[in-house]
Amino acid sequence: MHDSAAEAVQEPQGLLHRITEVWALLGGLLLLAIALMTAGSSASAWLFGKPLPGDVELVEMLTAVSVFMFLPYCELTGANVTADLFTSHATPRTIALLALLGSLVAIGFSLLLLWRMYYGLIDYRQYVETTTILRIPIWYAYIPVLASLALLAAAAVASAREALRDRRRRR
Repeated sequence: MHDSAAEAVQEPQGLLHRITEVWALLGGLLLLAIALMTAGSSASAWLFGKPLPGDVELVEMLTAVSVFMFLPYCELTGANVTADLFTSHATPRTIALLALLGSLVAIGFSLLLLWRMYYGLIDYRQYVETTTILRIPIWYAYIPVLASLALLAAAAVASAREALRDRRRRR
């Protein structure tokens, strides 16, 4: 049984795309959970005069995590914000060059953040800083963020390779 979807996932690029897609979907489920929790907290405040304890802490932490979870998918699919105003009259070769430069910036950005946030994780873990109300260790949020940044770096490398191929094809 050979189908094109199974073959695509076997290729490194296809596997990376699938992983980033699932990661982004998990980020979407996390946002849905935040929305449901916020609605529940609002309902609790309205009905009982008290919101859910620590709801703001969870919203802050989980929103940051979910945003990072979308970055690899956005990079790999080219869904990042672009300035079409500057490229609307550019040649396909120039657009490919700009895509390559953008991917190189994304590689540098993701590796820099991965490096520094790793040390942030170590510090928060060592000094055991927690949220005020729920006492959740802050370093917990760093784990999926670091995974997201590693995926972002891999996606940016894949995007850079694709942009380089596009640039060579358009000679």
